[in-house]
Amino acid sequence: MNFKSTFLSFFLILFASFFGISQEVFKNNDLTISKLEKNMWVVETKDNTTMYIIEGTKKAMLIDTGTKCEKLDEVVRQITQKPLYVVITHIHIDHAGNMDFFDNVYFHPADTVLMSRVKPYKGKVHYVKNGDLFDLGGTTIEVLEAPGHTPGSIVLLDRKAGNCYSGDAYGSGQVWMQLRPHVSMATYAQSCREMEALMDKGITKIYCGHYPYVKKAYDKSYITEMRQLAEELSKGTAPEGKPYSSKVSIGTQTPMITTKGNASIVYDPEKIN
Repeated sequence: MNFKSTFLSFFLILFASFFGISQEVFKNNDLTISKLEKNMWVVETKDNTTMYIIEGTKKAMLIDTGTKCEKLDEVVRQITQKPLYVVITHIHIDHAGNMDFFDNVYFHPADTVLMSRVKPYKGKVHYVKNGDLFDLGGTTIEVLEAPGHTPGSIVLLDRKAGNCYSGDAYGSGQVWMQLRPHVSMATYAQSCREMEALMDKGITKIYCGHYPYVKKAYDKSYITEMRQLAEELSKGTAPEGKPYSSKVSIGTQTPMITTKGNASIVYDPEKIN
């Protein structure tokens, strides 16, 4: 590599870092890994599922495990060699499908009811609860319960960086609330309300569970619209819904969808609250 190409590569990396542009660092047949922020990477699979890797000075964290990704444990080691926490935001196949590559995983006990819908897991399960902290060294990740999409949905907060890693708790443009087991729309509205409050206290970016669809972090306005829509559905004042076509068989066969601004909720009209 000559001086000119070396300088150009350095300039592009510096430009991407300064302007918050993702920089691809690894790719195989299943996924692409890009660096989004300092010590933080997004893993985007070819079927549009998403994982995040966060690295501290002592440990690292993998958030979710995607669907079908060969040798995911070895792939993660392309990014970090530090001891790894594997935390699952909720037990659906597109977020927990590769748990078997890891000896230990963390998730909320309310989602154990969904374990029969993913591949059998023979490792050790550690349960998390509201307020639990993971010390990565210089970076602390906090658990926030956010029931709605599933009973045990959680989001993970990096208050220092201003980041929330939300899985499907607030959707990726739309959140699915038509699934079973059912969680009330009023409960979901409260989950959104708690996130809004945190976004008044330093959380500025919501990194969602299906990043390939949006290619950005959501801001508070998105959470506000989602909360307002959930409240309106709960009170029966939401915009008129339209039939929603879905191949997912773990909820109602006649789901509806309604929208407010940039936020949409898919729901079971027979089970709102």
